Amino acid sequence: MPDWSYYPLFKPWLSRLPGNAGREFIHRGMSTVAKIPGGKPFIEFLGHLSASEKLSRNLFGLEFESPVGLSGKIDPQLSGIHAFPQLGFGVIEIGPVTATSCRPETTAFHSESDAALFLPEKAESIGLDATIGKLKKLKNHRTPLMVRLGEPAKITDDLKDYGDVFVVDFNSIHGIQELSSIKAILQKKPILLAVKHTEVAENLSEITTLSEIADGIVIDEDSIYAEGKLKIPLRQTEGMLQALNLLKEETNVPLITSGGIVEPADALALISAGAELVLLSGGYVASGPGLPKRIHEALLDTMTDLPENIPGWRWYWLFGLLILLGGAIILFFSFTKVILFYDEAFMQMTRLELIASSPSLYKFMSHDRMTLAGTMISGGFIYMQLARHGIRYGIHWTRKAFNIAAIAGFLGILLFLGFGYFDWLHGLFWLILLPFYILGYRKTRTANQSPASKNRTNHAAWKKAVYGQLLFVILGFSFVLGGVVISTIGATQVFVETDLQYICMTPDQMYELNEKLIPVIAHDRAGFGSALFSVGLLVLMLALWGFQEGAAWIWRTFLFGGIPAFSTGIFTHLYIGYTDFIHLLPAYFAFALYIGGLLLTKDFFIKRTF
Repeated sequence: MPDWSYYPLFKPWLSRLPGNAGREFIHRGMSTVAKIPGGKPFIEFLGHLSASEKLSRNLFGLEFESPVGLSGKIDPQLSGIHAFPQLGFGVIEIGPVTATSCRPETTAFHSESDAALFLPEKAESIGLDATIGKLKKLKNHRTPLMVRLGEPAKITDDLKDYGDVFVVDFNSIHGIQELSSIKAILQKKPILLAVKHTEVAENLSEITTLSEIADGIVIDEDSIYAEGKLKIPLRQTEGMLQALNLLKEETNVPLITSGGIVEPADALALISAGAELVLLSGGYVASGPGLPKRIHEALLDTMTDLPENIPGWRWYWLFGLLILLGGAIILFFSFTKVILFYDEAFMQMTRLELIASSPSLYKFMSHDRMTLAGTMISGGFIYMQLARHGIRYGIHWTRKAFNIAAIAGFLGILLFLGFGYFDWLHGLFWLILLPFYILGYRKTRTANQSPASKNRTNHAAWKKAVYGQLLFVILGFSFVLGGVVISTIGATQVFVETDLQYICMTPDQMYELNEKLIPVIAHDRAGFGSALFSVGLLVLMLALWGFQEGAAWIWRTFLFGGIPAFSTGIFTHLYIGYTDFIHLLPAYFAFALYIGGLLLTKDFFIKRTF
């Protein structure tokens, strides 16, 4: 569930559900999606959440794909255990696990006014047997599991085969002897000592002694007992930094922090101070499920590596330029001749004869070709932007978006055969484009870099941009859906009711006028639908994957890429007098989404400091 769906759509009403129903609804829903065939790629498509290889860590002999993990406080019932590894986390904490289940009467909730997460006084747990049952179902999991032992003396032996790393609380053991016994049961698996950051200074000597046995230390966030609940302030970075510095001076083991992070800047500060891994807790609820990705992008932004320059991007750029020029040529002819010589040859009817027979039908055909032209110009510009600003520097999502849309566009040529009319110019254009695409594809295979972002805080511009991103996602999906509908109509019934009302002719009358007229119109409609589908994919993937603060080129791509499509899509209808409100309603709706998205995201993309 990316931020663009969490904040505007889910969070407002899920927080109103009684008890833990909202939390469980989300976690169970995500796990269900992750378990179905194609579910994991679908989750990745929606958010592109996987961490860059540059951020991986090798710790305790284990490979952590990301330094960002998830605290066990977030999913005590393990209902989201199948989904969380797909959301960009490098480690998932389980527990604290207890021998028997514990379902407290009080519920967990996030309070914005208190800037805190409230949990039951006694930690919620599904018990040992249920935990083992859940973990058994996680076959071939790549993301390491960190199991927190709520009752080490009772359950360590039962759980030793189901976790990769184990955690015991400083206050739950009594001396180095007990910790040594637990470590002996776990054999070669690492054991970590967990201590609240507020307790480090006063217990430093004992912690230092225990660190000779422990493989690492987890610095926990602090909690305050209040009215039968535990109040956990969301931001505790300062205290954790102090504890980190103390432990770095006195111990020589890996240090991990759990909680206290609200925004990327907090995580960067802890990692910079020496934390090997940082686990999210209440900040994940408050800031949204996109927080791990934002931290990854901020970490990449701090790295000094120069951006990779891939020369093969020029072939992709030329591919986009040819589409743009092709659209411009079609636009020119749609305002002048409309019917070209090969159309006349196929229909055995001249342009002047068609105008004399039905002026409205001639205008209708010009409107189809104008809208196709505008869509092609917009698509060509977006392809050029992806090549120039993304693929050139090896950003993998830009190449992926380019390829998906381009392949969809190439396959769309098959729609031209729906009614038996395939003009040679479209085929020639297809053949000209193909080598440019193949060369671009082959010469940019090394584009595997993840994007960086200037975003560090949950500032107002970021919060607005989340809503703007939602509008662009809906816009892209609307274009995709519109492309499917128009292509289907073009390859089947050709006309909708408002088309026939404007033309003032029935399909039978058109057939009587010229039996080859409808195949030409169907060819135009299917072609426009295919182009709209391809451009819709571009807009959708830009919206899903391209929201990095300071990426001004993304905003300009939306701005200038939308002008040709909307200009031809709306003003063409005004030009020919086809102004039926119901027919134009989808275009008005899309234009409103476009303007709203631009206004809400401008500060996030254009302004560099907040």
